[in-house]
Amino acid sequence: MNDSTLETVGLGLYFEDLPVGRKFRTLGRTIQDADVCAFINVIHMTEVLFTDMEFVRTESDMKGRFAPGAFSYAIAEGLLAQATMQKTGYAFLNMELDIKNPAYVGDTLHVECEVIEARLSKSRPGRGLVRTMNKVVKQDGTVVLTYTPLRMIKCRSEKE
Repeated sequence: MNDSTLETVGLGLYFEDLPVGRKFRTLGRTIQDADVCAFINVIHMTEVLFTDMEFVRTESDMKGRFAPGAFSYAIAEGLLAQATMQKTGYAFLNMELDIKNPAYVGDTLHVECEVIEARLSKSRPGRGLVRTMNKVVKQDGTVVLTYTPLRMIKCRSEKE
């Protein structure tokens, strides 16, 4: 069926949907061992903390199969992209990131967002700049990391 009158679901949020103070959270995603293995292999992170479980068991301060902080950040971005940025998120401009706690295989992560800055772009008509405070949170409420991305977002109207 190819009916252009049907509503398309899953589209992203526009600049106008993201006023300062708006808060929301994403769905969760459980970390699997295969996810961690694939991630460390793709980026060639061959550090023994992620590849040698005997080393982790006997010498590491953290015990068990944990994920790199970069993995938790990547999961957060994936959760946000599918929920808020489809066809409206145009650029990732900068951020500050702070790792608070490890995430382990079996943990379920979600992202809690609060819009902390929203302004129209001076150089790009029809675009806004939105900064959020993102907390990546485990199922027990433990914060894994926080970051503050600044993104360029499409406005509903090109006249903005």
